[in-house]
Amino acid sequence: MAGAVEIPAAVEAIKFVAMTPKMGLSLVAIGFVGGLLSGFLGSGGAFIMTPAMMSLGIPGIMAVAANITHKFGKAIMGSKKHGEFGNVDKKMGFVMFIALLAGVQVAVILNKGVFQKLGQAGSNLYISLLFVAILTWVTLFMYRDILRIRRGGSNIESDGGLAKKIREFNIPPMIHFKVANVKTSLWLALLVGFATGFLAGSIGVGGFIGVPAMIYLLGVPTYVAAGTELFLAIFSGAQGAFLYSLYGYVDLRIALFLYLGSILGVYIGAVGTRVVRGYQIKLVMTSVIAMVALSRVVIVPKYLGELGILSLSSSAAVAVDLISNVFLFGSGLLGASIILFWMWQALRKARSERTLEESVAVKV
Repeated sequence: MAGAVEIPAAVEAIKFVAMTPKMGLSLVAIGFVGGLLSGFLGSGGAFIMTPAMMSLGIPGIMAVAANITHKFGKAIMGSKKHGEFGNVDKKMGFVMFIALLAGVQVAVILNKGVFQKLGQAGSNLYISLLFVAILTWVTLFMYRDILRIRRGGSNIESDGGLAKKIREFNIPPMIHFKVANVKTSLWLALLVGFATGFLAGSIGVGGFIGVPAMIYLLGVPTYVAAGTELFLAIFSGAQGAFLYSLYGYVDLRIALFLYLGSILGVYIGAVGTRVVRGYQIKLVMTSVIAMVALSRVVIVPKYLGELGILSLSSSAAVAVDLISNVFLFGSGLLGASIILFWMWQALRKARSERTLEESVAVKV
């Protein structure tokens, strides 16, 4: 039929995943852990959800497609809530809009091209290497922040630093964003938008670049950066879902199972931020991200072996797969367990203090 999109045979072969009860429950669990981390850490849990789906045997490109589709729904809810608190700079969002969509477009084209040329192993390798690069950078960046806090230093966003130096370049045209209360170069804002869109389309998580870039490069307050990134995620999620679906990479069943688990996870995680200190949150996030990065490093030889680039015995491939899964699922279990334990401790302490106050009141 004229104008119809021609789907390559390689894509047809992976269009549907066998949705057994075990697979469905696994996806719900992955969604729950991702949602819990997202609600608690203030950053999308896609950094663990995409690799986890790949470990279940779902091709990397389909995992990214499911993640960005599932995030679209969460972004609408999250952006609406942030908007009610005045945390969304819509002017900044609309300025970044075109660059964001361009980034998603380039990412989908590259992902599709790698998959069609190198197959599932090549696609998984490409996505894993992107994860290694981004997660390693984020881990080092956050570790530096933790060391600064331990030494009694101030937050980067409040002491100027890199954000201030870059803003001093004053590359015209300059734009003032009222809600964020910053004045920055249009070109810098567009660069941040493109990078956010590119990562969202490549690995299913753009907030890892978008939020820190808004804070440290544009000087945007943390809460406004988080709200504005969610606003942008509505558009990147919608476009990513549309583009990936054109080529048959989106399996809505996967996205729905993820969404089912993440709804509960996000709610519990958000409650947790009210009873746990910010320093503890950074420690958990840094540890989890580092373990996920290690899991992707460990799995690389397996993909190289499948491509014929590296000679790897079947027993070695099994060992590599096992070690990678230990790091990956161990990170999710560790993060979720610590968060729930701290919440339980905080609630127990609050209940104990309330009982003590009631006891004193009775005696008086």
